[in-house]
Amino acid sequence: MNVVYEYVKDFCSLFFPELCAGCHTDLVKNEHVICTGCLYNLPYTDFHLDSGNLAAKQLYGRVPFVSCSSFLNFTKGSKVQNLMHALKYKNRQDVGLKLGEMYGRALLKSDSLKSADLIASVPLHLGKLRKRGYNQSDCFAEGLSNSLQITFDKTLLIRKVNTDTQTHKSRFERFENMKEIFAVKEPQKILGKHIILVDDVLTTGATLEACALELLKTSGVKVSIATIAYTN
Repeated sequence: MNVVYEYVKDFCSLFFPELCAGCHTDLVKNEHVICTGCLYNLPYTDFHLDSGNLAAKQLYGRVPFVSCSSFLNFTKGSKVQNLMHALKYKNRQDVGLKLGEMYGRALLKSDSLKSADLIASVPLHLGKLRKRGYNQSDCFAEGLSNSLQITFDKTLLIRKVNTDTQTHKSRFERFENMKEIFAVKEPQKILGKHIILVDDVLTTGATLEACALELLKTSGVKVSIATIAYTN
């Protein structure tokens, strides 16, 4: 049966080749989602090996976190932007899952996350979730969960208000826009827990800051932050 499946898959690939989400070239046998060339050349940050990394500095003084890191450096026109675009707008949930599993394996080297109990994602408003059909941060969180063997609970945080786009807002405007729009659904579930808060891209950090501060209102909670990409 597996042999037949492989023949059918190979035949279909002649007419509908699977493309790398990073560079859009054809994937060859045993390549999945991202080609070997992209995997080798992606701009990995190694932030998880440096507690004073740029992502952490972005949130210093704003959120009392255990650790803060991002997997990749994001620049416009890059393969990372292609990956993020595919994940967010092209229904390529497999991109988020793969990147999460990859980063999860890297994060196993980080002592600061050995005490983590749960993974939570930055939630989308219900209206936007229905329109898109999925939350891109959930995909990344699921990948992290698979590699780290830490439970991911997509219901921990809820978004009460659908905000306007943040793209053209200043850091202060973004923070003001995020105030009081998130809530912890069941605070008793996270009492005393160390939570890894996950999002797709860290820019100003306003959304992560708002979510983290909401989590930290519950007694004994500690927060770490992990994102797919970092951009300044």
